[in-house]
Amino acid sequence: MTLRTAVIGGGTVSEVHLSGLSRNPRVELVAICDLDEDIATSKAERYNIKAYTDLEEMLEKEDLDWAHVCTPVQTHVAVAKTVIDAGVPVQIEKPITETYEEFEELAAYAAEHDVIVSEKHNHNFDPVVRRARKAMEAGECGEIKGVEVIYTGCSNPDDPNRGPWNFELDGGEFEEGLPHPLYMTLRAGGYPRSEEDIQATTVLRGEYDYDFTYDGAMIQYVTDDDVLCRTTMLGGTRPVRQLIIHGTEKSLTADLISQTLVEHDRNYKAGGKGRALNNVDNVIDRITGTIQNMRAVLKRSNSDDWDTQRLLNAHYYQNHAESIALEAGDASKMPVPLSESRWMIRLMEEIRQAARADAERETSGISAEAIQQQTE
Repeated sequence: MTLRTAVIGGGTVSEVHLSGLSRNPRVELVAICDLDEDIATSKAERYNIKAYTDLEEMLEKEDLDWAHVCTPVQTHVAVAKTVIDAGVPVQIEKPITETYEEFEELAAYAAEHDVIVSEKHNHNFDPVVRRARKAMEAGECGEIKGVEVIYTGCSNPDDPNRGPWNFELDGGEFEEGLPHPLYMTLRAGGYPRSEEDIQATTVLRGEYDYDFTYDGAMIQYVTDDDVLCRTTMLGGTRPVRQLIIHGTEKSLTADLISQTLVEHDRNYKAGGKGRALNNVDNVIDRITGTIQNMRAVLKRSNSDDWDTQRLLNAHYYQNHAESIALEAGDASKMPVPLSESRWMIRLMEEIRQAARADAERETSGISAEAIQQQTE
């Protein structure tokens, strides 16, 4: 069985969907839909598929088994509902919805129509993240005490990476990228014990032509297993992107940029020798990981084999796993559960609320100062 599949939206992110779906042996990529006829036609010619500018027409004519939504987040609910009405499982680019209220609306609609909905959480399937999680699940780290995700070098709010629609978000382009570190924290550390256990802090450092409320954020929470989870996200810095897992037996640093995994399993406090050996361990892990990555890149460049491609490309990896679950008709085997998306949107909502509260306090402070000056 192959899944007849279409992509909705021909913007920047659609390319990784189209390229992966066109390679996936479990998928038959048949169509793309975009309101811009030139964009739809150009993509269709490249992948030898049909072009549509009307979503309902495509759904009526193509008898789809799967659809990928790559449109601006403000349109996700309406587009996804139209796909759900046709009974077609749908994968939605992050963030799955703009607000938590919209998420609940979409999740309820999918449940009512018994249609599978998922979200793209590609970094959870990066090779180094898979290695780190495999070590965790095998018990190599011992008891997990904490999880940190550092995700800096994010886009500034006014960077025009994906188009002007992003400028309507509270954090602009910066906000559009927040799902990545948030879903990584949720997958590695677990879900918050409750909404009351979530603490968000934001900052607005830059000056912009739009009314953005934040360009930096930190969020932390505690899980039911008393794991302390923290995520730091900053725009306008040099990129540092790491998943750090703190365990009683071993800690791990998964570097997303270099795709290297460093194991911290030595007690450097034992003295100078311990510190020196700890440094040597870290260097060896980095060098070994770099060599492995170089070999993997060379292998991928010299082979178009699907297994080689999917193991090295996180987008392809998720789609491969998802296509298997859809073939089996088993929602429980979907690689990204809707519960993860629910908490991800909840965390984003907490960040937005914190940023809006900061903006209101600042505005109130300025108003009070102005009133005082006028009185004097």
